Amino acid sequence: MRNLRFFLPAIGWLIITTTLLIIPGNDLPKNEFLQLIHFDKWVHIGLFCGLNFLFILGLIQKGTFSKKTFIICSIACVLYGITMEYVQKYFAFERSFDITDILADTVGVVIGYFVAIYMYNKKIGPCRNRSRNQN
Repeated sequence: MRNLRFFLPAIGWLIITTTLLIIPGNDLPKNEFLQLIHFDKWVHIGLFCGLNFLFILGLIQKGTFSKKTFIICSIACVLYGITMEYVQKYFAFERSFDITDILADTVGVVIGYFVAIYMYNKKIGPCRNRSRNQN
């Protein structure tokens, strides 16, 4: 139960993401400019980048330093994105399945993975020692 605390930010983000993905379509803003810049895709990228980053951060804080585990976490986030597209298709009001949303989700997951790995590598150097502030 104590290990759950490492994942509380990720669980909170998962709840926010799920809520945003099942909002009825008629409650979403309709704006030509937002459609022009593909705002929906940027939202998907941001949501899934944050989701994967926070779950990997929880794994790091818990002490799980396996890149294999990080990749499994990333795959789980992509599968969650695919599942949510089917939820939108079959259960959400005025929402539909969109393969480009899955691609945007995947791009977000990959970005979140690399940001987390970068931060992990920066915090723990090649000798596996926690780096100290040298200033």
